[in-house]
Amino acid sequence: MKAELVTNLKRQATRILAELHETKEAVLITEHGEPSAYLVDVDDYEFMQRRLSLLEALARGERAVLEQKTLTHAEARERMQKWLK
Repeated sequence: MKAELVTNLKRQATRILAELHETKEAVLITEHGEPSAYLVDVDDYEFMQRRLSLLEALARGERAVLEQKTLTHAEARERMQKWLK
C-alpha cells in the first residue's frame, strides 16, 4: 500500500488521484507521521460497502440461528401471506 503525507495530497492531488485510478491501490494518508485516512477508488469503496452489507446480514442470520429465533418454512409463509397475494 502506498502512503502519502497530507501535505503531498494538498499539493499533488491530481497526480495522486491519477495513480490511484490507474493502480487501484489504496493510499494511506498520514498527518504528523500518523495514519489519518485511506484514499480508495470509488468502485473499490462501493464493492467493499456491498460486501460489508452481506457480511452483516450473514452475521444477523447466524445470530438468529444461535438464539433459536428462526421460523420453519410454513411459519414464514404464513407470516408473509399478506405480501404473497
